[in-house]
Amino acid sequence: MVGRLSEAWRHRFGWYPGDWVWPVLLGLVVAVVGGTVAVVVTDSRGSNNTLVATHPGTPRQPVTPPETATVALPTVPSGTPTTIGPPETPTTPPPATRPPPAAGALTAWPANQNGYTVVLESIPSNAGRSLAVARARAASRAGLPQVGVLDSSLYSSLHPGYWVVFSGIYASSGQADAAAQAAAGKGFAAAYSRQITR
Repeated sequence: MVGRLSEAWRHRFGWYPGDWVWPVLLGLVVAVVGGTVAVVVTDSRGSNNTLVATHPGTPRQPVTPPETATVALPTVPSGTPTTIGPPETPTTPPPATRPPPAAGALTAWPANQNGYTVVLESIPSNAGRSLAVARARAASRAGLPQVGVLDSSLYSSLHPGYWVVFSGIYASSGQADAAAQAAAGKGFAAAYSRQITR
């Protein structure tokens, strides 16, 4: 067999490299065929993972009503006030509210924008911003919208010297009042609406 192949090689090309060329060519053919088979098998397995939508069926009401989440909040140092004061009269409303961030994420109050919000808590500056941030993250995880921290010294409508934990950016006092009631229903009993102006 090898003798016939070598004669055919010499007849075709006019020279012959030696009998070693046949095992090398056979190995090359086996490698190409094996690679092709592997690619085909891999593609066929990937195409078999077809997603099948389940029948939607009739929506069911929950058997038991959802419970209100209980949130463990960091404590404020004793003997420190936790309120800023009564709400003031409204001024310029802000543009439309923004979508809420992910749970636990904080929202920054828009620069140069006036509006209304829900004050969840006012923490004295000497207690540290980290405490206010921890309270804000807990409120965000509890499901309150657009939770963040304000430095009250930067806003003329707030008493200076506090880190203010807020929820929501609203165009009217009525929206903020409704949001304050919703916050109270989620365990933030001291929440109240407040105007924020530069």
